[in-house]
Amino acid sequence: MRSDDMDAVFSALGHASRRRMLDIVKDRPGCSVADVCAFFDFSRIAVMKHLRVLEDAQLLHSEKEGRVRRLYFNAVPIQMIHDRWTSEYSALWASRLTELKYRIEGRGKGKAKATRARRAKRRPPK
Repeated sequence: MRSDDMDAVFSALGHASRRRMLDIVKDRPGCSVADVCAFFDFSRIAVMKHLRVLEDAQLLHSEKEGRVRRLYFNAVPIQMIHDRWTSEYSALWASRLTELKYRIEGRGKGKAKATRARRAKRRPPK
């Protein structure tokens, strides 16, 4: 994903009304612009400007059906951003958590005695 595309997605998601519009479209696939307008107190033109920003960021897909424009949510840009930053870190933390899990489980099966013995050797005699 290009930097400009990511900027468009972040910019589109940066406005609370646009996030709400995405939620509406996600919950009602194929809804019309008029359906979305019913949820807001501002003008149809203002709603359409917000929808245009979402469409330019590829978060919405619209299909014209006669005089009605049907709206559909597109999660791909959000998923691409998620994958860019989480895949490397997810693998890193998953391996560290697995290592921690094995250490904790290992102590419960006999390694605890060895750990206590090492600690006792480090303590100065009384």
